[in-house]
Amino acid sequence: MIAHLNHPVFKVISAVSEFLGQPAFVIGGFVRDLLLKRDHQQDIDIVVLGSGIDFAHAVASRLGQDVPVKFFRNFGTAMISYKGWKIEFVGARKESYRSDSRKPVVEGGSLEDDQNRRDFTINAMALDLQPGTFGTLVDPFHGQEDLDRKVIRTPLDPNVTFSDDPLRMMRAIRFATQLDFTIDPVCYRAIFANASRLDIVSGERITDELNLIVAAPRPSRGFLMLEETGILQLIFPEMVELKGAEIIDGRGHKDNFNHSLAVLDNVAAVSGNLWLRWAAILHDIAKPITKKFVPGTGWTFHAHDFKGARMVPRIFRRLRLPMNEKMKLVEKLVLLHLRPIVLAEDIVTDSAVRRLLFDASDDIDDLMCLCEADITSKNPHKVRRYLENFEIVRQKLKEIEEKDRLRNWQPPVSGELIMETFGIPPSREVGIIKDAIREAILDGEIPNEYEAAYEFMIRKGEKIGLKRVLE
Repeated sequence: MIAHLNHPVFKVISAVSEFLGQPAFVIGGFVRDLLLKRDHQQDIDIVVLGSGIDFAHAVASRLGQDVPVKFFRNFGTAMISYKGWKIEFVGARKESYRSDSRKPVVEGGSLEDDQNRRDFTINAMALDLQPGTFGTLVDPFHGQEDLDRKVIRTPLDPNVTFSDDPLRMMRAIRFATQLDFTIDPVCYRAIFANASRLDIVSGERITDELNLIVAAPRPSRGFLMLEETGILQLIFPEMVELKGAEIIDGRGHKDNFNHSLAVLDNVAAVSGNLWLRWAAILHDIAKPITKKFVPGTGWTFHAHDFKGARMVPRIFRRLRLPMNEKMKLVEKLVLLHLRPIVLAEDIVTDSAVRRLLFDASDDIDDLMCLCEADITSKNPHKVRRYLENFEIVRQKLKEIEEKDRLRNWQPPVSGELIMETFGIPPSREVGIIKDAIREAILDGEIPNEYEAAYEFMIRKGEKIGLKRVLE
């Protein structure tokens, strides 16, 4: 273990510990990842028996004059940044909670008190940094055994742990998802029992944990646990509405909850883009409100793409997700997610590909990724046929883009030029000509070039009764 603590900062902390006579320990996620042989994070938590702020200043002074100390006296914490590492120092403490808040009442304590307050056994392990016992593992709750067994378990009674700080329920599911662990059955039952306590947690903190689940290697595991424990209904009811498959006259539709999770996992297998993953989660979100059984036809979900796109801003706002270009990307992908599938089912025409490229613009690659992930059929022949057709669509997209340059399309003839050419003010006629030029390019009637567009503008203007005044 000592060999893994070879970064110079640990030696400095050890020397300061001896100089001040204050035992110091590295604790939490760094220790966990060290034992798991994961890439350890460069955020290090140091707990000291004494003042964390004074200890941090002593460490910073030994590291060099250019190492600043940020400290928060109300919380008794301090942080220094050193060569890409962020090291937080805090005095050992014990905590008590009120029923209406997840913010604890804090007072000084021992290392044992500090480990007692940790969320999970795998995060309660500490490595001693004192010179005489440097690198010794302090593991009162058998966290190393839980790592070996791949189990998430709380150090103390999980009902107390989760009631005191309800966000820890989502953290349990998040760690189980990220690490591919299971949650101890006693802890899992405690999540069922305490799920409603999440109402005292801010939406931002809940969404932070939800995003970490979405970003996991196989996020469906987390969503299945969130749904089973009742948490998903509390934080994201629209997704729970996707559950179930109804049958009428012997005709059923697929369970769109499980389908959406399969699409999410498919996207996660090829992309780490968090917002593309959110598009996978939301691509069929409007199916429950558009579902209709048509005798002789079966189940339809008419306009679920359009209505789903309209739901995206509302869901993002409620979940405290960013209301910026990231939301607009998800909105666009939900709106367009059926378009490549329709192309793959039919003859791929240049005109249809131009329109797809025009509408998707720079997001075309994300859209194609989502649409390929959307093929979740259990029929291997059907999957193979779709993927082969998608490859044809991709090739067509490449050819059209090289020829017509439609990504981030700007009209080759501006509205100002139309007004100058025909001597007209801003008017309906300007819009008619601009739209006609765009449609002519998308239909392949004229190339996406200035001269061809200018000649077309003249013809169109004369056709609607305008006379050229600018030669």
